[in-house]
Amino acid sequence: MTGARRDQGRPPAGPRRPTAADGVLVVDKPAGWTSHDVVARVRRLASTRKVGHAGTLDPMATGVLVVGIGRATRLLTYVTGADKDYAATVRLGVTTTTDDAEGEVVSRVDAAHLGRGDLDTHVAALTGDIRQVPSAVSAIKVDGQRAYARVRAGETVELAARPVHVARFDVLGLRPGQVDDLGVLDVDVQVTCSSGTYVRALARDLGEALGVGGHLTALRRTRVGGYGLDLARTLDDLAATPDDEAVTVVPLADAARAVLPVRELVDAEARALSYGQGVDAADEPGGPVAAIGPDGVLVAVVERSGPRLRPSVVFAPAS
Repeated sequence: MTGARRDQGRPPAGPRRPTAADGVLVVDKPAGWTSHDVVARVRRLASTRKVGHAGTLDPMATGVLVVGIGRATRLLTYVTGADKDYAATVRLGVTTTTDDAEGEVVSRVDAAHLGRGDLDTHVAALTGDIRQVPSAVSAIKVDGQRAYARVRAGETVELAARPVHVARFDVLGLRPGQVDDLGVLDVDVQVTCSSGTYVRALARDLGEALGVGGHLTALRRTRVGGYGLDLARTLDDLAATPDDEAVTVVPLADAARAVLPVRELVDAEARALSYGQGVDAADEPGGPVAAIGPDGVLVAVVERSGPRLRPSVVFAPAS
């Protein structure tokens, strides 16, 4: 009876959307959403709970968020390690607690005197192989707890510098302005960097090097590995999929090709890998390789072990 009373007045549940195939969705994350918010939405749209994402984007940020569905969640570890492109705006003259626009202002210093010549040397110093101290409000774990959670609890968190690679840090334009009667300089930049690089830390460090402080006011991720904005779909676009159709995904083999080198298999090799056995490595590199069968199916991700390629993850096991 209790259950019957609880259900009174509720509209009948609508038909369940067909479950999406195993594959990848490239979502154009909207501002104000966390990456977990996007995953929760995709779970409903894809009619499955087996959904994950590769490479967290802060709520303020927009752009490419790679979401794996079904067996594609096992690919995400390889996506996370891919290099990334960003378009960003750095505001020089204002420092915040989070190194971005969501934090509280810590200091303001007049930056009206700065020009392109002042930036070039310091931008060059933040390019290439560098050691970067991540923002204290990052998702890095400290003694088992996220750094941002410790900061929000009132703790002082100091993270160690770690090596990252910034392949490109290009200044596209300068826009002088004023905040509270002090001059600021908004700098539009493009960044290509390795996994684990924090663009807001680049903004912070550029501001510190110039003696005026700085933080990030806008961030848009435009590429993760082989996934660019040209493949991205908005959540509204995905939600517009007819209720009787499954959300369309990037198939497993194509998803793997976007982030990994490929080994094209012959039938005997595909069969061996499907049983968890190794195959001749030939001239394959030592890192992970997508092993794709003659029928175009992703059989496994393999890695070199001596003269053999051994499966790290089997996507098409023998039945």
